[in-house]
Amino acid sequence: MLTIRQNFMETIRGGNPDRFVKQYEAIPRLTAANPLAKRFPPVQMGGPPVKNAWGVTSRWPDGFPGQMPDHINKENIVVKDITRWRDYVTMPETNFPEEDWQDLAEAAAAVDRNEVFCTLTVTPGLFEQCHYLMSMDDACMNMMLEPEHMKDLIKYITEYELKWAEQLVKYTKIDLMMHHDDWGSQKSLFFSTAMFEDFFLDAYKEIYGYYRKLGVEIIIHHADSYCAPLVPHMIDIGIDVWQGCLKSNNVPELVKKYGGQISFMGDINNGIVDVPNWTREIVREEVERACRENGKLYYIPCMTAGGGIGAYSVGPTVDEEIDRMTQLMF
Repeated sequence: MLTIRQNFMETIRGGNPDRFVKQYEAIPRLTAANPLAKRFPPVQMGGPPVKNAWGVTSRWPDGFPGQMPDHINKENIVVKDITRWRDYVTMPETNFPEEDWQDLAEAAAAVDRNEVFCTLTVTPGLFEQCHYLMSMDDACMNMMLEPEHMKDLIKYITEYELKWAEQLVKYTKIDLMMHHDDWGSQKSLFFSTAMFEDFFLDAYKEIYGYYRKLGVEIIIHHADSYCAPLVPHMIDIGIDVWQGCLKSNNVPELVKKYGGQISFMGDINNGIVDVPNWTREIVREEVERACRENGKLYYIPCMTAGGGIGAYSVGPTVDEEIDRMTQLMF
């Protein structure tokens, strides 16, 4: 029997897996906080608004699937004028003393890398960081009306990502990095493919290329959104697995067309299974559909939102139904 890590690699490389990968089983997240997170603890569901290292204030209302910047109060918007973004934005610190990394380094060293990957998650990504700083509407409008200022801001965020990547890998020696950046809604992109090429393509090549240079073996990009037109760019950027691919992307067609160049992790929409009135029947139907339609290679059955647990703790039942499909299909 293959280890969890081996089975993951056989699946995404088109080999001979002996079962379905169960969601995030191959990429357990390190629970110890990095030095920046210690200084700026994340917002908690139902808790008060929290300001992060970039000055972004976020909140997480009860029952919501995740946190979002609090732009209802306009005073919370960091970049009030994109032409003067340097007056508002300060890059967070990245050079912390070695002792500040000790907890995370020890947690990374304790990972059985024969069984699973040592994984860290980086969030938000370039586009999300932009709209966190200035609101979604302003980010999209500024890409059209003030493109050079937006490109300068994106370059500045990219510089931070590279500095932070160096520190993360230095102290943890991760072999898999999961990076978040949603590029679309449930049914469309937030911007054209041409705009993606103009604003983000080279920046992501630089970021993901640097992680490779630092020795990171696998790159997973999370985008629980409609991003099908960007799959060729994901391949060009160097993404191994797209996590979060919604049903609206026609995932079986993507697997058929691009399998072998990139793998897909998702197609079980949280909006269908991760709901207050979920039942095992609902979960079973969705998991079976996804597994049968996508097949055994280049596909990992997974809820589309990050984490694999869900707002309503449906994750373990999803895992059980994936096990059931392994019994039926392998």
